[in-house]
Amino acid sequence: MWLSRALSVLAVASLGLFPAASQADSDKGFSDAQKQQLEKLMEQYILEHPEVLLEAVRRHQEKRETVEKEQAQTAVAAHMQQLVSDPTSPVAGNPKGDVTIVEFFDYRCGYCKRVHPTVEKILTEDTNIRLVLKEFPILGPQSLSAARAALAAWKIAPEKYMAFHNDLMTSRGEFTEAKIAATAQKAGIDPEALKAAMGDKSIDDALGRNFRLAEALNINGTPAFVIGSQLVPGAVDYGTLKKLVEEARGG
Repeated sequence: MWLSRALSVLAVASLGLFPAASQADSDKGFSDAQKQQLEKLMEQYILEHPEVLLEAVRRHQEKRETVEKEQAQTAVAAHMQQLVSDPTSPVAGNPKGDVTIVEFFDYRCGYCKRVHPTVEKILTEDTNIRLVLKEFPILGPQSLSAARAALAAWKIAPEKYMAFHNDLMTSRGEFTEAKIAATAQKAGIDPEALKAAMGDKSIDDALGRNFRLAEALNINGTPAFVIGSQLVPGAVDYGTLKKLVEEARGG
């Protein structure tokens, strides 16, 4: 009977269903033969009751997600000023909106392109949202060229930035120098002035800040959103985005 009870306790504890005893405590009072027998019985118990293992995995995942969420919220709070108030980061929507969405993106990221209409939709339907755009070019030299061009557009013609940004985001294929120049021309931006501005040191500084900020927030891919105190990786759907805005507004 004692062995059966010990089996249940040790099996559950070893799977993380409640804090396990130390190795020294678990070994106390057991002979080598008893330990071997106990290990066999534990293995048999797990094979016969796989739901215990599944439950342990589920609880472990929940605990890990809770810890990661708390860490992300702490990081967001510590870097809020840089997230929402960096003057080199383009701003769209309502500059005085009561909720700010911060988006980290790459113009060559397929998921960023997929979520772009969702972002446009919520800006159109909710005119009290401020959108801060963080260039995060992680997909190679062409991503970097497009990001530099977009930040240059914000620098020399901020009123034309969104037209340029939208065209880049909906564009397919490679971002060659000629394509970027043609996209600038379409948006009403002088391609030569844009090219000159792309070489400005302030562009390098802005991108450097974005990369350091992403690292501080443990953002490893695009897109990623910060809404209120929440860090949300991935291409969220409209319902989720709207819910997060409502929560941020309520908070």
